[in-house]
Amino acid sequence: MNTTAAGEIILDIRHLSTVFKTDEGRLPAVTDVSFSLGKGRTLGLVGESGCGKTVTALSIMRLLPQPAGQIVAGRILFDQMDLVRLPADRMRRVRGGRIAMIFQEPMTALNPVQPIGRQLREMFLLHAGGLSPAAMRRRCIDLLQRVGIPEAQRRLEDYPHQISGGMRQRVMIAMALSVAPEILIADEPTTALDVTVQAQILALIDDLQQAEGMSMIFITHDLGVIAEICDDVVVMYAGQVVEMASVTRLFRTPRHPYTQGLLASIPRLEHPAKSRLETIPGMVPGLAEMPAGCRFINRCPHAFLDCKTPPPLVDLGDGHSARCFLYGSGRESGA
Repeated sequence: MNTTAAGEIILDIRHLSTVFKTDEGRLPAVTDVSFSLGKGRTLGLVGESGCGKTVTALSIMRLLPQPAGQIVAGRILFDQMDLVRLPADRMRRVRGGRIAMIFQEPMTALNPVQPIGRQLREMFLLHAGGLSPAAMRRRCIDLLQRVGIPEAQRRLEDYPHQISGGMRQRVMIAMALSVAPEILIADEPTTALDVTVQAQILALIDDLQQAEGMSMIFITHDLGVIAEICDDVVVMYAGQVVEMASVTRLFRTPRHPYTQGLLASIPRLEHPAKSRLETIPGMVPGLAEMPAGCRFINRCPHAFLDCKTPPPLVDLGDGHSARCFLYGSGRESGA
């Protein structure tokens, strides 16, 4: 089960479940998530805030908040290794070196009391030992130039608060690409940026991914970004995968009611001026409020009696699947 066209699979996530230990007990953040990432392809993880996208990424990286976060089931297969069961010392070599992550807010990801150059050099010290200090400095300058930071040599001495949000995000991208990872996970890297800088960062990530031949997981709530840069899409809702397809197929024939609602809410040029945008009523349920059956039941316009039990992920053919009783229970939505 994967969203990838025929070809080599570089990352295979199988039945991943992650919980958080709280005063209310163990609450499910991600439940039975399965998808595959193809070599050299870009996979989009999309959904509203609270749908489990970031928790999925942190589970892959083994960076869940401790001691609360815990992977309780599933496998994450990368290069014949199961990252879930990999010893901590071996996981440290994978993390940052072979699988890198760009975080949503660079001001919290960068160390505020260390200059940018020192933080970049740390990546080489951890994952590319043997370089001389002069060689590391040259590599750092080259990285900053590649991600479009002017006066790169001088910027090595700057602290994160001395540069703009767009520049901080470029530094994060430089750090992620410093040792040529095989997989890049980008967690909403443009959310806190203005529209012009967003476009520049997206173009930069896309160009670098094409140049390096990396595989990428791009996390966002913006379907416009998904359409622009992704090959395949995984739609998540309330900690579960609800639909998977190629980007072309998903936008052409969305099958899950949640995906249909997301696409209907996108502003379009043909909409009459000042007309009300489509919305999905209600909110994503909290971790302690998950419905027993379909997790979308309280917001779904097609809900019926069967939805009081958990729906399976139904294979619709051509790499397209949806978690909905409209398919496989004798009912069709006509989508």
